[in-house]
Amino acid sequence: MGATRVIETLVLSLLLLLSGSSATQRKKTRAAPRMPCKQMVFYFHDILYNGENAKNATSAIVGAPAWGNRTILAGQNHFGNVVVFDDPITLDNNLLSIPVGRAQGFYLYDRKDYFTAWLGFSFFFNSTQHRGSITFAGADPLNKTRDISVIGGTGDFFMARGIATLMTDAVEGDVYFRLQ
Repeated sequence: MGATRVIETLVLSLLLLLSGSSATQRKKTRAAPRMPCKQMVFYFHDILYNGENAKNATSAIVGAPAWGNRTILAGQNHFGNVVVFDDPITLDNNLLSIPVGRAQGFYLYDRKDYFTAWLGFSFFFNSTQHRGSITFAGADPLNKTRDISVIGGTGDFFMARGIATLMTDAVEGDVYFRLQ
């Protein structure tokens, strides 16, 4: 019985030693991790459908509270409105610049007493510089500058994680706004 314990202890020690050395070996042979992008600046342009601008609109109200409608954002901080969008992404703040991708998703106004929204959207790129998507989600208190979570990505942005800072760059009534 004592000899069996000694053999079991030796086998277990050998297994632990081998597993530790293979983990060390794997660490040595792994490729250097890719450095994350520190800063990328894009603009997306949201033009809300208002009943008259169907040719230019890039977003539309798809859900409205009982007191609202689908061409005018509801009063009371737009509470209850759900908007979907397919906005062009540009490298500068000019709407007529060549798009490098699309921002697609939705936002909903979720508080009666305070002007705030919740966002869920992706940037889709198909240009010579970037290919793939970055996905964002989170609360948007609609301040001048605010952070939102980067929750994933594909292609050049595979498994992206982090924080994106949104800045309101321009607002023209309830119809047009531009985010940087």
